[in-house]
Amino acid sequence: MLKGPATVQFIEAVEDPGEELLDRVFFALSDPVRRAILERVGEEALLVSELAAPFDISLQAVSRHIQVLVRAGLVRQERTGRISRCSLVAGPIYAAAVWINRYSKYWQEQFDLLAATLQDIDERRARKRPAATRGRRRRTSPRR
Repeated sequence: MLKGPATVQFIEAVEDPGEELLDRVFFALSDPVRRAILERVGEEALLVSELAAPFDISLQAVSRHIQVLVRAGLVRQERTGRISRCSLVAGPIYAAAVWINRYSKYWQEQFDLLAATLQDIDERRARKRPAATRGRRRRTSPRR
């Protein structure tokens, strides 16, 4: 169960994501390196050096990507001395998913139309198949 300020941020982000938050989240998600970083911090909190390890870019470049994620509210960066650990903040992603889901009715209508069309095609084929195969003998190869 979430407790404290993280709970408040999560609830606020979901209830009223706001244009600025959505802009920052979608901008942050637009880059494949940032999406990969999010996948990794979604599993566990990691040091910046651990996040940078699989990428063929500098530690400084990874740090800039992390800062974009922090500004979008997607990552929390906690510093202890020179050590910086990053963890996922799910609220803004959930808020973006809720916003996107508002439009699901439009693509669901298209899927429903496609399903009806495919069913109609299958039914037509099924009606034609018996008539086309009537009167034809199946050739069988002699058994040996």
